[in-house]
Amino acid sequence: MIFPNRTFTRIEDAGGKDTPPDLRAGPSPASSADTDLLDAYSRAVISVVHKVGPAVISLVGPRGEDQGGSGSGFVLTPDGYALTNSHVVGGRPHLRALTPEGDSVHVDLVGDDPASDLALVRLAARDLPIAELGDSETLQVGQLVIAMGNPFGFQSTVSTGVVSALGRAMRGEAGRLIENIIQHTAPLNPGNSGGPLLDSRGRVVGVNAAIIAMAQGLGFAVPAATAQWVVTELIAHGRVRRLALGIVATVTPLSRRLVREHDLLSDQAVEIVEIAPRSPAQSAGLRPGDLLVAVNGRVITGVDDLHRMLSGLPVARQLLLSVIARIE
Repeated sequence: MIFPNRTFTRIEDAGGKDTPPDLRAGPSPASSADTDLLDAYSRAVISVVHKVGPAVISLVGPRGEDQGGSGSGFVLTPDGYALTNSHVVGGRPHLRALTPEGDSVHVDLVGDDPASDLALVRLAARDLPIAELGDSETLQVGQLVIAMGNPFGFQSTVSTGVVSALGRAMRGEAGRLIENIIQHTAPLNPGNSGGPLLDSRGRVVGVNAAIIAMAQGLGFAVPAATAQWVVTELIAHGRVRRLALGIVATVTPLSRRLVREHDLLSDQAVEIVEIAPRSPAQSAGLRPGDLLVAVNGRVITGVDDLHRMLSGLPVARQLLLSVIARIE
């Protein structure tokens, strides 16, 4: 084949033999940059595992049985306080922790908060390695995260991914909406629940809480900010104090007449179905059949809106309820 007007250069090696140019060239700049990036990624993950791995525990029944659920947790203080999921504890006052070194340690339940799916336990041990709670408020979508736990009983399992969404909402086992959930792509399996979700510096940014069955890359974690508040409440009071009206409620549609008559911004309201004795709702004179349309001037259109409002206010705060009273 003839190639007109082209010049070719022969390259010879030390032995004088022809060598194709691409076989003599070193790694391309792009290839070298990719290798450096992978090395940095690996070093970051390895560093986190060495730093936090000793603080990650497996939680099982008091005699090793798995009834009521088993899962993971992580130690927060050297004197044995550890955090896990409420559904891992399963209402059991006593459990057993298995450490990465193979020790079996007695565990007592300090406090349980099904509304956030978090529980605080305490190991009967001291001078323990700990994991540090970080700042989940600074997380960004796309940020590297590392999940640690004990899925299917396999100790100290590590997986990596990225934050795929922030501000999700997930319904806990108690039926209450858990706000500001972190969605991430680090693979999780049964037994990962209660384990830490970590940033590249080894700080806990979330507590892994749930996966979606048959889905790939859909993991969810309760943010560290929520965990910090829950831990403080459980240590100080043994429970999480929340504003509560003492009602059972449902969502009901409003007639056009009511919407026009009261100049409402929504055609739905929260209807009181039942009122607990000696509750704030009873003291305020509320009755079954009354319709709640706003709290402190903010429109509510469902029970989740009401929970969200109550969770975001201080416990000692007074509430201004906008109510359409039941007509006898």
